[in-house]
Amino acid sequence: MNRTGRIALVLALVAVVGMAFRVSWNALRDIANAVGADQTAATLYPFVVDGLMALALVATLVLAGRDRTFALRVLGTYTAASLVLNYVHGLVPALHGRAVDWGRLADWDPANWALVLLATSLPVGSIYFGSDLVAKVLHHRPAPTPDPIPTADANAEESTETIRKRSMADLGESTPAPAVTLSRLAVPEPVAVDLGKSILPLKPMPAIPAPTRTPIAAPVGRSVAAGSTPPRGVTGRVPDAARSPRPRRTADQLLAEARSAAAGLPDAKVTAEGIRRAIHTSPANARKLRDALLAERAAT
Repeated sequence: MNRTGRIALVLALVAVVGMAFRVSWNALRDIANAVGADQTAATLYPFVVDGLMALALVATLVLAGRDRTFALRVLGTYTAASLVLNYVHGLVPALHGRAVDWGRLADWDPANWALVLLATSLPVGSIYFGSDLVAKVLHHRPAPTPDPIPTADANAEESTETIRKRSMADLGESTPAPAVTLSRLAVPEPVAVDLGKSILPLKPMPAIPAPTRTPIAAPVGRSVAAGSTPPRGVTGRVPDAARSPRPRRTADQLLAEARSAAAGLPDAKVTAEGIRRAIHTSPANARKLRDALLAERAAT
């Protein structure tokens, strides 16, 4: 729809809303007088109800998603409330001449209470819902419109326009393909061989002597004794003579060291692993020593 059509549609909507507001003016004003409002409050009462309906309608056109749903619910609720009050105004002729008592909109008490509650709660609801709708409209950020996807025709038009704007010097000159010349290789003519002739003997080749090992002379300045053994490499098994002797402890020595290591420890902390680390013995000896210590403690 073009701009003129949109303007005409909005003007028609404003005209319809204005006429509807004027039609319900008397009914809402008489209802306000019946529930105790003074002359000024009764005159402003229609603006409270129908004005919030107009505000909710504008918010519905601006907002999106859940906010639009909320605005539609407010618009529907106040429309239904205005319809009920106009309906009651048409059923009770005494409201036209203001001959009814204050707070009496129906003869049946439950219906009268409900109608009075509805009429008096609409101004309070207008303050709450109107403020919420205005805040939502002010904080609303429209979603960015994605760029349209170019079609094949658009791409072709753009490429054609680009080529037209380029000068002839910028256009690449077409280079002719290099000419390929095929040359025929000369093949030697076959030579006829007479199998009846004897083949010349081959010339004997001299024998190649086997290589001999040349001893490597010792470096100058380093003498090696005749009776000494050659130096041993860094790798290999360490001779027994080079190993440091490790003293072997007797069972009594191990038990004495275990007693001193476990002295002051409770029975729960006397373990084979702790004894093994303390006196540096094998796991088997550590278990035997643990059992012996625990047996001695149990005997005492």
